[in-house]
Amino acid sequence: MFKILALTLALAAAPALAAPAPPLVLTEVPKPAGPAVSLFNGRDLRDWDAWLGYADPALTYRRPAVAPLGAAPLAAGIFKAVIEDGQPAIYVNGKTWGSLVHRGDFHDYHLRLQYKWGGGRWPPRADQAPNNGLLYHSHGPPGAVWGTWSQAVEFEIMTGSIGMVVPVGEAISAATTAVDDPALIAPKLRFAPGGRVQTVKGGTANWNVEAYSDAEKPAGEWNTLDLYVLGDRAIHVVNGVPVMEVRDLKADGAPLTHGAIQLQSEGAETFFRDIVLEPITTLPEIVAK
Repeated sequence: MFKILALTLALAAAPALAAPAPPLVLTEVPKPAGPAVSLFNGRDLRDWDAWLGYADPALTYRRPAVAPLGAAPLAAGIFKAVIEDGQPAIYVNGKTWGSLVHRGDFHDYHLRLQYKWGGGRWPPRADQAPNNGLLYHSHGPPGAVWGTWSQAVEFEIMTGSIGMVVPVGEAISAATTAVDDPALIAPKLRFAPGGRVQTVKGGTANWNVEAYSDAEKPAGEWNTLDLYVLGDRAIHVVNGVPVMEVRDLKADGAPLTHGAIQLQSEGAETFFRDIVLEPITTLPEIVAK
């Protein structure tokens, strides 16, 4: 009896468990305002420019005295057009870090693409989560950021964090709403509609906000990413699940509303396909079920 009473008192004194976060859904999805544009012709990379960072990627965040590798035809095989699962795809090797930047300058669009992981993992991320990125509103000189990427806003493609927002470059900032999540690395912020407003900026302690949920499929399967951009606002969607909304995108304090599409190479083999962009005039809405 005393044990039962003690257990009852302990349960009464214990803090209530947090309610699980409700699933998010996308509504008011805009119809295309014009013809679709394919960013990959399925044959070659003639519409893209490649740039490679350092021969040893471990130097990337150390501001080394040596120069990055820079531009190279097809970036020495790090990026190439291939056939994967019977369809044309862009292959990203990942061994050397760098970027593949489309030559277009885009604004107010819905971009859809598919990606899947290959088997290759390379130092210094050989034992870490596979990592890549879809960078949008890319601008400025190649390699301006850590000798490896152009300035941009990142739709993170990293297992466990697909859809996270990362400003790439010290000039880039974005606002979103977030809640504290002590399970995350610093700054321990997770996107949540109705959370408090947070500004993230490259090169600061507030350098990212984690995606609302993990909607990635198992390794080896194709995943679909949808990026909706209108003016200085954007929504990240993973396999039909909205996971991030950002606004007030800025570069050097000025509104950032357009730019190129950039794919990263950052330690993991990755395939991209069906990269299609359609113009839009409104953004969808994110609501909780």
